[in-house]
Amino acid sequence: MSIKTTDLCDEFGAGAKVLLPIFQDLGGRADFQGRAVTVKCFEDNSRIKELSTTAGEGKVLVVDGGGSDRCALFGDHIAEDLVRNGWAGVLVYGYVRDKAVLRTFPIAIKALGVTPAKSTKRNEGQVGLSVTIAGQVISEGDQLFADDDGVLVLKAVVTEGAQ
Repeated sequence: MSIKTTDLCDEFGAGAKVLLPIFQDLGGRADFQGRAVTVKCFEDNSRIKELSTTAGEGKVLVVDGGGSDRCALFGDHIAEDLVRNGWAGVLVYGYVRDKAVLRTFPIAIKALGVTPAKSTKRNEGQVGLSVTIAGQVISEGDQLFADDDGVLVLKAVVTEGAQ
């Protein structure tokens, strides 16, 4: 990634919304940048699985799992789909599994942590909603940036004006 979060903070000031530093790097990369695709789900990864099989070029999957530590919202199979379909990265307000395998994939996966328990599949969850994660509101289409220094959001209006 060529754009550093520190440089974006310097350039945009208060317009760069920095997420609280609560995420672990669990993929083979620490950096991503792309447009947010949001999914809100609680202990059900049905919508995540669906989205992982769609084209993800230039997109970051933002998962609001409510911070639940009772199950993982995805593991190696979904991560493999995300890589195959060109997703730039994943931000999970929740837990994932298959940590050792996730580290081998060339994608940034930032989550609260890991747990071996799998999620349920009840075909629940909503795509495209604004979600509040780590102290910031993230809306569909917002631009997300992440690296070793953290994760930040530039609202879609700010990034459109900057281009």
